[in-house]
Amino acid sequence: MASKPSPASTTGTPATKTASRRSKVQSAGTGMTVLKTLAAMGGAASLTALAGRLGESPAKVHRYLASLVEADFVIQDPVTSRYLLGPESLAIGLAAMRQSDALTLASTELARLNESHNLSCFVSVLGNCGPTIVRWSEPAQPVAVNVRVGSVMPVLWSATGRAFGAFCRSAVLDALIARELDGATADQRRQVADRPAADRLFEQIRNQGCAPVRDLMLNGISAVAAPVFNADGSVTVVMTALGPSGAFDPAPEGEIAGAVRGAAGAVSRRLGYGL
Repeated sequence: MASKPSPASTTGTPATKTASRRSKVQSAGTGMTVLKTLAAMGGAASLTALAGRLGESPAKVHRYLASLVEADFVIQDPVTSRYLLGPESLAIGLAAMRQSDALTLASTELARLNESHNLSCFVSVLGNCGPTIVRWSEPAQPVAVNVRVGSVMPVLWSATGRAFGAFCRSAVLDALIARELDGATADQRRQVADRPAADRLFEQIRNQGCAPVRDLMLNGISAVAAPVFNADGSVTVVMTALGPSGAFDPAPEGEIAGAVRGAAGAVSRRLGYGL
């Protein structure tokens, strides 16, 4: 009667199992590289072109493509023999898009900005009546201001509005700017006299990447606002941080402005801007 194989002979030595796991991880990593490269090539490519982009032999790339095809991450066009992203890849992409909602991502960055710099922060969208606050995050000791979620901000006399004015182009903004200039006080006209002056201000803001203000809309309150861009380069929301002027430095080259620009830039990248 044959003896039963020992446990070591059926399961392998620890070294063998470790090597096997390492090989699987490496194979998975290479498979993901193939998949990402195919996506970077527009989601469709021939075996030769894909292998050339990867710098690998067609035979090696074909082995990984076969596994990806079997798992529905890639499909092969029966007419052209080109490889295309499959239904599983599309499902993952759609799930990522659902998670890439600008307000959701911006709210997460607001919380980080709040915690790291102890700032009052909010997110605004451009509504029919003007820039409107839709998300608000406050530190343990909030700033006493008379704006909250739902408040509509002026275009020319707030950091948020100036960020929209500088980085957006719309008939709504043009009408709001004209109305605000018509109703401007003498002090406001000394800051922005007319539409050409507003355009010069907006150009300066674009060069800075943010809109800083001190004691403009609210006496004793300073703020910095930066735009969040969508994949097509349009502004989807504006992120703003504010605080007491005595303790809040809104200078474009300052730490707070850099943090606000960084937070807005992080959201923009998640939305596909600049990719």
